[in-house]
Amino acid sequence: MPKPLMVIPVSAPVKQAEFDLYATISDALADAGESLEDGDVLAVSSKYAAISEGQIVTLDDIVVTPEAAALAERYSMNPRIAALVAQQADHVFGGIPGFLLTFKDGILSPNAGIDRSNIPAGYAVVFPPRPYATAAGIRAAMRERLGVDIGVILTDSWLMPGRIGTTGVALATAGFRPVQDERGKPDLFGNPMQVTRRGIADTICAAAQLVMGERDEATPFAIVRNTGVELMDIDLSAADVSIEWNNCIYVQSLTEGALTRIETAGD
Repeated sequence: MPKPLMVIPVSAPVKQAEFDLYATISDALADAGESLEDGDVLAVSSKYAAISEGQIVTLDDIVVTPEAAALAERYSMNPRIAALVAQQADHVFGGIPGFLLTFKDGILSPNAGIDRSNIPAGYAVVFPPRPYATAAGIRAAMRERLGVDIGVILTDSWLMPGRIGTTGVALATAGFRPVQDERGKPDLFGNPMQVTRRGIADTICAAAQLVMGERDEATPFAIVRNTGVELMDIDLSAADVSIEWNNCIYVQSLTEGALTRIETAGD
Protein backbone atom coordinates (compact mmCIF):
# COMPACT_ATOMS: atom_id res chain seq x y z
CA MET A 1 0.00 0.00 0.00
CA PRO A 2 1.56 3.35 -1.01
CA LYS A 3 2.21 5.87 1.75
CA PRO A 4 -0.04 8.95 1.73
CA LEU A 5 1.32 11.85 -0.24
CA MET A 6 2.45 14.76 1.94
CA VAL A 7 2.94 18.35 0.75
CA ILE A 8 4.58 20.65 3.28
CA PRO A 9 4.72 24.42 2.65
CA VAL A 10 7.89 26.31 3.56
CA SER A 11 7.79 30.10 3.78
CA ALA A 12 10.73 32.39 3.07
CA PRO A 13 11.45 36.14 2.99
CA VAL A 14 10.26 38.16 0.01
CA LYS A 15 13.21 38.97 -2.27
CA GLN A 16 13.57 41.73 -4.85
CA ALA A 17 17.25 41.44 -5.75
CA GLU A 18 19.92 38.76 -6.27
CA PHE A 19 20.53 36.55 -3.21
CA ASP A 20 21.98 33.22 -2.02
CA LEU A 21 19.26 30.70 -2.83
CA TYR A 22 20.95 27.71 -1.21
CA ALA A 23 21.41 29.48 2.13
CA THR A 24 17.84 30.80 1.95
CA ILE A 25 16.46 27.29 1.46
CA SER A 26 18.46 25.96 4.40
CA ASP A 27 17.42 28.87 6.63
CA ALA A 28 13.76 28.61 5.58
CA LEU A 29 13.67 24.90 6.45
CA ALA A 30 15.20 25.59 9.86
CA ASP A 31 12.83 28.48 10.56
CA ALA A 32 9.85 26.30 9.63
CA GLY A 33 11.04 23.44 11.83
CA GLU A 34 11.12 21.16 8.80
CA SER A 35 13.83 18.97 7.35
CA LEU A 36 14.37 17.25 4.05
CA GLU A 37 14.44 13.45 3.95
CA ASP A 38 15.96 11.09 1.41
CA GLY A 39 13.44 10.60 -1.39
CA ASP A 40 11.69 13.94 -0.95
CA VAL A 41 11.03 16.24 -3.88
CA LEU A 42 11.70 19.91 -3.17
CA ALA A 43 9.51 22.24 -5.20
CA VAL A 44 11.08 25.66 -5.72
CA SER A 45 9.33 28.64 -7.27
CA SER A 46 11.01 29.33 -10.62
CA LYS A 47 10.39 33.04 -10.05
CA TYR A 48 12.14 32.93 -6.67
CA ALA A 49 15.06 31.06 -8.25
CA ALA A 50 15.18 33.56 -11.10
CA ILE A 51 15.32 36.50 -8.68
CA SER A 52 18.18 34.77 -6.82
CA GLU A 53 20.09 34.76 -10.12
CA GLY A 54 19.39 38.43 -10.78
CA GLN A 55 16.93 37.80 -13.61
CA ILE A 56 15.09 41.07 -13.01
CA VAL A 57 14.58 43.34 -16.00
CA THR A 58 14.04 47.10 -15.90
CA LEU A 59 11.34 47.72 -18.49
CA ASP A 60 12.59 51.24 -19.29
CA ASP A 61 15.83 49.65 -20.53
CA ILE A 62 14.08 47.52 -23.15
CA VAL A 63 14.63 48.65 -26.74
CA VAL A 64 11.46 48.36 -28.82
CA THR A 65 12.23 47.08 -32.30
CA PRO A 66 9.89 47.70 -35.26
CA GLU A 67 8.85 44.04 -35.09
CA ALA A 68 8.01 44.36 -31.39
CA ALA A 69 6.10 47.57 -32.01
CA ALA A 70 4.03 45.76 -34.63
CA LEU A 71 3.27 42.95 -32.18
CA ALA A 72 2.30 45.46 -29.51
CA GLU A 73 -0.07 47.26 -31.86
CA ARG A 74 -1.66 44.08 -33.14
CA TYR A 75 -2.23 42.60 -29.69
CA SER A 76 -2.82 45.82 -27.67
CA MET A 77 0.29 45.37 -25.53
CA ASN A 78 2.81 47.58 -23.80
CA PRO A 79 5.52 47.83 -26.49
CA ARG A 80 8.31 47.11 -24.01
CA ILE A 81 6.55 43.98 -22.77
CA ALA A 82 6.07 42.82 -26.36
CA ALA A 83 9.76 43.45 -27.03
CA LEU A 84 10.82 41.54 -23.90
CA VAL A 85 8.56 38.61 -24.82
CA ALA A 86 10.07 38.51 -28.31
CA GLN A 87 13.56 38.49 -26.77
CA GLN A 88 12.79 35.71 -24.31
CA ALA A 89 10.58 33.37 -26.35
CA ASP A 90 11.93 30.48 -28.37
CA HIS A 91 8.91 30.95 -30.66
CA VAL A 92 5.88 33.25 -30.80
CA PHE A 93 2.71 31.68 -32.22
CA GLY A 94 0.34 34.64 -32.00
CA GLY A 95 -1.82 36.08 -29.28
CA ILE A 96 -4.88 37.81 -27.90
CA PRO A 97 -5.15 41.36 -26.53
CA GLY A 98 -2.48 41.73 -23.86
CA PHE A 99 -0.81 38.35 -24.31
CA LEU A 100 1.38 36.44 -26.75
CA LEU A 101 1.33 32.64 -26.90
CA THR A 102 4.93 31.45 -26.86
CA PHE A 103 7.10 28.37 -26.65
CA LYS A 104 9.84 28.75 -24.03
CA ASP A 105 12.05 26.06 -22.44
CA GLY A 106 9.73 23.30 -23.60
CA ILE A 107 6.53 24.93 -22.30
CA LEU A 108 3.66 26.61 -24.11
CA SER A 109 3.12 29.74 -22.05
CA PRO A 110 1.71 33.26 -22.25
CA ASN A 111 4.38 35.93 -22.64
CA ALA A 112 7.33 33.50 -22.35
CA GLY A 113 6.73 33.14 -18.62
CA ILE A 114 7.55 36.79 -17.91
CA ASP A 115 6.18 37.71 -14.48
CA ARG A 116 5.24 41.18 -13.25
CA SER A 117 3.41 40.16 -10.07
CA ASN A 118 4.92 40.66 -6.61
CA ILE A 119 7.68 42.81 -8.06
CA PRO A 120 7.93 46.64 -8.00
CA ALA A 121 6.27 48.55 -10.85
CA GLY A 122 8.50 49.03 -13.85
CA TYR A 123 10.25 45.69 -13.47
CA ALA A 124 9.71 42.13 -14.67
CA VAL A 125 11.17 38.73 -13.80
CA VAL A 126 12.18 36.33 -16.56
CA PHE A 127 12.92 32.61 -16.40
CA PRO A 128 16.33 31.43 -15.20
CA PRO A 129 18.49 31.25 -18.35
CA ARG A 130 19.46 27.59 -17.68
CA PRO A 131 16.58 26.19 -15.60
CA TYR A 132 17.75 22.57 -15.61
CA ALA A 133 21.20 23.64 -14.39
CA THR A 134 19.49 25.71 -11.68
CA ALA A 135 17.47 22.69 -10.52
CA ALA A 136 20.56 20.44 -10.57
CA GLY A 137 22.50 23.04 -8.60
CA ILE A 138 19.84 23.11 -5.87
CA ARG A 139 19.87 19.33 -5.65
CA ALA A 140 23.68 19.21 -5.37
CA ALA A 141 23.71 21.99 -2.78
CA MET A 142 21.14 20.27 -0.57
CA ARG A 143 23.10 17.03 -0.77
CA GLU A 144 26.28 18.85 0.24
CA ARG A 145 24.75 21.05 2.94
CA LEU A 146 22.15 18.72 4.43
CA GLY A 147 23.35 15.25 3.42
CA VAL A 148 20.08 14.27 1.72
CA ASP A 149 19.31 12.75 -1.66
CA ILE A 150 16.28 14.55 -3.07
CA GLY A 151 14.61 15.46 -6.32
CA VAL A 152 14.04 19.09 -7.29
CA ILE A 153 11.37 20.79 -9.38
CA LEU A 154 11.33 24.40 -10.49
CA THR A 155 7.64 25.27 -10.44
CA ASP A 156 5.72 27.61 -12.67
CA SER A 157 2.03 28.03 -13.46
CA TRP A 158 0.33 27.89 -16.81
CA LEU A 159 -3.08 28.09 -18.42
CA MET A 160 -4.45 24.82 -19.77
CA PRO A 161 -5.99 25.19 -23.24
CA GLY A 162 -9.73 25.76 -23.02
CA ARG A 163 -9.74 26.04 -19.23
CA ILE A 164 -10.10 28.93 -16.79
CA GLY A 165 -7.42 29.16 -14.11
CA THR A 166 -3.76 28.33 -13.69
CA THR A 167 -2.23 25.05 -12.59
CA GLY A 168 1.29 23.93 -11.83
CA VAL A 169 3.83 22.99 -14.49
CA ALA A 170 7.44 21.94 -14.01
CA LEU A 171 9.85 24.34 -15.69
CA ALA A 172 12.76 22.04 -14.87
CA THR A 173 13.51 18.85 -12.94
CA ALA A 174 16.56 17.30 -11.32
CA GLY A 175 17.15 13.88 -9.78
CA PHE A 176 14.38 11.84 -11.38
CA ARG A 177 12.79 11.24 -14.75
CA PRO A 178 9.98 13.78 -15.24
CA VAL A 179 7.94 11.48 -17.48
CA GLN A 180 6.91 7.90 -16.68
CA ASP A 181 6.36 5.79 -19.78
CA GLU A 182 3.39 3.43 -19.39
CA ARG A 183 3.31 2.24 -23.01
CA GLY A 184 3.27 -1.54 -23.33
CA LYS A 185 2.25 -2.08 -19.71
CA PRO A 186 -1.08 -3.84 -19.02
CA ASP A 187 -4.18 -1.99 -17.90
CA LEU A 188 -6.77 -3.42 -15.47
CA PHE A 189 -7.95 -5.89 -18.12
CA GLY A 190 -4.53 -6.93 -19.34
CA ASN A 191 -4.64 -4.77 -22.46
CA PRO A 192 -1.31 -3.11 -23.29
CA MET A 193 -1.29 0.65 -22.90
CA GLN A 194 -0.78 2.35 -26.26
CA VAL A 195 0.07 6.01 -25.76
CA THR A 196 0.07 6.91 -22.06
CA ARG A 197 3.09 8.67 -20.61
CA ARG A 198 2.55 10.22 -17.18
CA GLY A 199 3.86 13.70 -16.52
CA ILE A 200 5.17 12.92 -13.04
CA ALA A 201 7.04 16.21 -12.55
CA ASP A 202 4.05 18.27 -13.67
CA THR A 203 1.71 16.31 -11.42
CA ILE A 204 3.96 16.80 -8.39
CA CYS A 205 4.22 20.47 -9.31
CA ALA A 206 0.44 20.85 -9.39
CA ALA A 207 0.24 19.35 -5.89
CA ALA A 208 2.94 21.70 -4.62
CA GLN A 209 1.16 24.73 -6.08
CA LEU A 210 -1.80 24.00 -3.80
CA VAL A 211 0.26 25.11 -0.79
CA MET A 212 2.70 27.49 -2.49
CA GLY A 213 -0.07 29.72 -3.84
CA GLU A 214 -0.06 32.43 -6.49
CA ARG A 215 -0.56 35.70 -4.62
CA ASP A 216 0.85 36.93 -1.29
CA GLU A 217 1.51 33.61 0.45
CA ALA A 218 5.34 34.11 0.49
CA THR A 219 5.76 30.34 0.20
CA PRO A 220 8.37 29.73 -2.52
CA PHE A 221 9.18 26.18 -1.39
CA ALA A 222 7.28 22.97 -0.71
CA ILE A 223 8.46 19.55 0.40
CA VAL A 224 6.60 16.81 -1.45
CA ARG A 225 7.00 13.48 0.34
CA ASN A 226 6.11 9.91 -0.63
CA THR A 227 5.85 10.61 -4.36
CA GLY A 228 7.38 7.25 -5.19
CA VAL A 229 9.82 8.71 -7.71
CA GLU A 230 13.08 6.83 -8.25
CA LEU A 231 15.98 9.17 -7.62
CA MET A 232 18.95 8.97 -9.95
CA ASP A 233 21.91 11.04 -11.08
CA ILE A 234 21.00 11.91 -14.65
CA ASP A 235 21.36 14.94 -16.89
CA LEU A 236 17.98 16.32 -17.94
CA SER A 237 16.82 18.99 -20.36
CA ALA A 238 13.63 20.31 -21.95
CA ALA A 239 14.01 17.55 -24.54
CA ASP A 240 12.99 15.04 -21.85
CA VAL A 241 9.51 16.57 -21.52
CA SER A 242 8.75 18.64 -24.62
CA ILE A 243 7.16 17.30 -27.78
CA GLU A 244 7.68 18.19 -31.42
CA TRP A 245 5.03 20.65 -32.54
CA ASN A 246 3.79 18.41 -35.35
CA ASN A 247 3.01 15.77 -32.70
CA CYS A 248 1.35 18.18 -30.27
CA ILE A 249 -2.42 17.89 -30.52
CA TYR A 250 -2.94 21.52 -29.50
CA VAL A 251 -0.38 23.19 -31.76
CA GLN A 252 -0.84 20.96 -34.79
CA SER A 253 -4.63 20.89 -34.64
CA LEU A 254 -4.88 24.68 -34.40
CA THR A 255 -2.33 25.40 -37.13
CA GLU A 256 -1.66 23.02 -40.02
CA GLY A 257 -4.33 20.54 -38.86
CA ALA A 258 -7.08 23.09 -38.40
CA LEU A 259 -10.37 22.39 -40.19
CA THR A 260 -11.59 25.04 -42.59
CA ARG A 261 -14.93 26.76 -42.21
CA ILE A 262 -16.25 24.84 -45.22
CA GLU A 263 -15.30 21.51 -43.61
CA THR A 264 -17.09 22.38 -40.38
CA ALA A 265 -20.18 23.94 -42.00
CA GLY A 266 -22.30 20.91 -41.25
CA ASP A 267 -21.50 20.89 -37.53
